[in-house]
Amino acid sequence: MTVKDMLGRSGVVSREDAQRVLNEHFVIPALSVDEIPISSALGRVLAFALVSPSDLPEFDRSTMDGYAVRSADTFGAAESRPALLNVVGDILMGTMPERAIARGEAMKIATGGALPAGADAVVMFEQTQPVDATSIEVVKPVAPLENVVQAGDDIKKGEVVLSRGHLLRPQDMSALAAVGITRIKVFERPRVAIISTGNEIVPADTFPGPGQIRDSNSYNLEGLIAQAGGVPVKKGIIPDDYARLRETLEAAIKDSALVLMTGGSSVGTADLTAKVINDAGQPGVLVHGVSIKPGKPLVVGLVGAPSRHVPVFGLPGHPAAVSICFDLFVKPILARLTGEAPDPALEGISPTRVVRARLARSIPSSPGREDHVRVALEKRDDGLWARPIFGASGLISTLVKAMGTVVVPVNKIGIEVGEEVDVRLF
Repeated sequence: MTVKDMLGRSGVVSREDAQRVLNEHFVIPALSVDEIPISSALGRVLAFALVSPSDLPEFDRSTMDGYAVRSADTFGAAESRPALLNVVGDILMGTMPERAIARGEAMKIATGGALPAGADAVVMFEQTQPVDATSIEVVKPVAPLENVVQAGDDIKKGEVVLSRGHLLRPQDMSALAAVGITRIKVFERPRVAIISTGNEIVPADTFPGPGQIRDSNSYNLEGLIAQAGGVPVKKGIIPDDYARLRETLEAAIKDSALVLMTGGSSVGTADLTAKVINDAGQPGVLVHGVSIKPGKPLVVGLVGAPSRHVPVFGLPGHPAAVSICFDLFVKPILARLTGEAPDPALEGISPTRVVRARLARSIPSSPGREDHVRVALEKRDDGLWARPIFGASGLISTLVKAMGTVVVPVNKIGIEVGEEVDVRLF
């Protein structure tokens, strides 16, 4: 199917086709890089692989409170014939032992303490009994390296700790600190422009006049963009005026990696979104209309110079449609713009949390359309139930009350009460 075939209402395409066309045309540009302290690294994406400058741990250490020993000195030990060892010192935490141990000797050690030279195991306190102030009996043998972590067992010097494209988690920050890496290079967060359109839209902090509504979609998008790793940049509320819309879009393209226009993608005399996107640069509109509900009027395009195409989405004005379209179309592109490279083991697995539940009420659906129905979850004696929250896609309260969505496939005419469904949690 060509781009021309997709324009207008006659060009409504499936969700899969719309995603495929966008992915085929969009090429990720070179991404800029920031250097930041690891304390600010949560949720950022590594621009370069990180190699450990040292072993972790840097010395052999104990994993138990007890005595550092030569394992051979404990072989054959039992309650009836304990092994007698001389205690020749106490290893203080944060220091290296001042001497090695010889045959028949032991040193008291705490969890995490450094093993003295000559020792290759730690016998726990519970497996010993004191004889006097300077000697103990070991009543159970220990194997070589028992209760010991060797230098480099955790991370070896020169080992790749984290790869390029890795999304940093709290445990990753800890690992970097442990090997002494405190500053890292990450990809810049992509800037996402939000252009609110419509003659009827007014700022949220003003009192709307007759026929006017407060701008709420831009606040929803701010949160969704931030959650997905982007930086939301509001470009204001623009009336349905071609010149103003085109000027705003062209300015947004220059300083943003992605542009979202809300409120102007339904068919009507005031619908300028598709025309503005088409006129802003090639290839222009790729998709105008997707067979999903809510979200059918979605416009998807690419504009800008050939060397730097910027994705532009004309999102429907209804709040539920904004959220659904963002999740299905904007979020995957935004993830690519962050530089994240998901683990190959997760390929084909949705990053969205999904739970199984039984449907508390039947969901009707029209054939040839993929329905995304908001649902609330109820915990009953016999398990988890999903209760559909019906209402027009323009009702914000349906999103607030919902905990996720249930998808009715395009080839299915509804879902019956009691059927098991997958609930994609928000």
